[in-house]
Amino acid sequence: MSNLKNIFIQVIEKPARKVMIKRGITAADYFTYCEEVGCDVWGLLQNIKSISGEPVCLWLPSAYRTPGTSEYVQGVELAFDYDGVIPEGFDMIELPAAKYLMFQSEPFLEKDYCQAIEEVWASIKKYDPSVIGYSWDKTNPRIQLEPIGSRGYIELLAVQ
Repeated sequence: MSNLKNIFIQVIEKPARKVMIKRGITAADYFTYCEEVGCDVWGLLQNIKSISGEPVCLWLPSAYRTPGTSEYVQGVELAFDYDGVIPEGFDMIELPAAKYLMFQSEPFLEKDYCQAIEEVWASIKKYDPSVIGYSWDKTNPRIQLEPIGSRGYIELLAVQ
């Protein structure tokens, strides 16, 4: 039992919003994305004022992908009325208001981020949202936040 890790789950409501994204080519995960696009995108996104307080990584459903671009992208959530500058190479998508289940690991040592991610993924795979009256909503993106040891690893999956 000493190896047992808790995963905290809560319902989060996201407003209708715009998301400024940088698309990859074939990436389905962070490491492939960085190989395709480079790792400097995150630094640029951190300088843009986000409604959620930080950049996001998204796994986009097909309705939000354009031909020849990746499922996995990095971006920043913006107010729906945002009409500011869009840097070259970035796109803007609009997402509807939606409910999400937020899965959050316990805090972890920075060197153990892969283990924290795997623990959250295992929890998501086993979780049945019908026990709280929901089903998975595959029409909205899955959201990944930066793994930060002091707060734990966080992913959000849409529910309806």
